[in-house]
Amino acid sequence: MIRIYHNNRCSKSRATLALLDGRDVEVVNYLDTPPDAAELKQLLKLLGIPARQLLRSGEAAYRELGLADPALDENALIAAMVAQPILIERPIVVANGKAAIGRPPEAVLAIL
Repeated sequence: MIRIYHNNRCSKSRATLALLDGRDVEVVNYLDTPPDAAELKQLLKLLGIPARQLLRSGEAAYRELGLADPALDENALIAAMVAQPILIERPIVVANGKAAIGRPPEAVLAIL
């Protein structure tokens, strides 16, 4: 099973989903069904990145919440993403015990 954390308004997310066409894919519209803190921690572990690298720094919520502050720890950044899922970089694809961010969309092919 392949899972994609998807935002249909995002062109990269749509392109990544198109690459997965014909496969057994679970689509998670993460803005409607956001991951909780435990799920985000698991995604970060699979991605092998710290929480800060999963943040969309161009979002207004990033500035409004002061998330550029280097003093904020992993738990604070994860809590911000749980509260404001628009801050989560997209799309994220999980397959075969691994995860990849579809930027560019072809980056997910390595885990399939």
